[in-house]
Amino acid sequence: MRDSTEAVAPAVEIGVVVDRIYRNESRRIFATLIRLLGDFDVAEEALHEAFRAALEHWPRDGVPANPRAWLVSTGRFKAIDGIRRRSRFDSLEDRVDEVEAIVDESIDFDGEGIADDRLRLIFTCCHPALAADAQVALTLREVCGLTTEAIAQAFLAAPPTLAQRIVRAKAKIRDARIPYEVPEPNELPARLDSVLRVIYLVFNEGYSASSGSDLLRVDLSSEAIRLGRLLVALLPDPEATGLLALMLLQESRRAARVSPQGEIVLLDDQDRTQWDGALIGEGTALVQHALASRRFGPYTLQAAIAAVHANAKRSVDTDWSEIVGIYDVLLPIEASPIVELNRAVAVAMRDGPRAALALIDAILARGELRDYHLAHAARADMHRRLGDAAQARAAYDRAIALARQEPERRFLERRRAQVASGDAAD
Repeated sequence: MRDSTEAVAPAVEIGVVVDRIYRNESRRIFATLIRLLGDFDVAEEALHEAFRAALEHWPRDGVPANPRAWLVSTGRFKAIDGIRRRSRFDSLEDRVDEVEAIVDESIDFDGEGIADDRLRLIFTCCHPALAADAQVALTLREVCGLTTEAIAQAFLAAPPTLAQRIVRAKAKIRDARIPYEVPEPNELPARLDSVLRVIYLVFNEGYSASSGSDLLRVDLSSEAIRLGRLLVALLPDPEATGLLALMLLQESRRAARVSPQGEIVLLDDQDRTQWDGALIGEGTALVQHALASRRFGPYTLQAAIAAVHANAKRSVDTDWSEIVGIYDVLLPIEASPIVELNRAVAVAMRDGPRAALALIDAILARGELRDYHLAHAARADMHRRLGDAAQARAAYDRAIALARQEPERRFLERRRAQVASGDAAD
């Protein structure tokens, strides 16, 4: 009798099932294989061997009742077989030790909770022995499966630089024998900042994909929220709470951010009845709790800004003075040109585009964000609103050239066309 949830199906149908499982589960399977095998590269090879085996066996045997458990078990056995094959050429004693070092698969690898394998993997990748940027880059690549190019976009860095950073970080973990585990409670606070940064970068990649044909990657934003909830359960720190609040408040607007045709809908034009009231309520309560601790940081303050937006019934009800005031508190804590840019946009809503344009030009004059398309898009919008068509077109051209996401590029092209046709109204 076959222990399967789906009857034997043609290979084409099974291929669709395997592809879906790969997209939804591969990084979780990979994290578990690292726990079982103890090595990034061995686990990566075992992951792909397991999925190749699924394509071979499932059309004949049916999809197993627990595909993830099947893939983990198969990957583990494939890794052991590979070690034994190599033992014909290497020292037998060395290979025996390597096999014995593999964790017994009888240990539960299908459970949820605090000891989640992906959370273990995040803390491993964020070990203080690694440089801060390497921690984040490695986690985005190995935990979430982002491409080097997507990570580079998040870092505003060159892909080859990120690739080298990831290779060096993996070598450091191997050579330093960094343990694959959630730290002890007394070690957690020192490791928290990098973990929070990782989770938020993952969320941002899902909330607004760095490249490609789609604005959203719901799988990534949902995974980041899941990891955020796990982290708050593990370590109820005000900033962990603030980050979860920020993600929930931003996620609450997801349904209204894209038109049925896949086009960007700006905040002012969104149908606020589509916003998720449950997420807004939960996020608002969390940010109030984090602020009450008086030990808050940049994520909590960004969540407070998101809460102002989320709780405005209409666009005209948004309290832009309050938002600028929160940015004024945030900037000394998070001295970032992107935070400056976001504050400038808020200033435009409070004081008008000319005041904001001076701030944006000052950022670009320092050489910062010169290759960041949203800085040029903001500058273009200020010139558009001021009726300066030539400057607006030039800034839109620069933003379009830098944009890597198709919906953003189409939006910028439409705005540029409006300026070219003389229709520069909001």
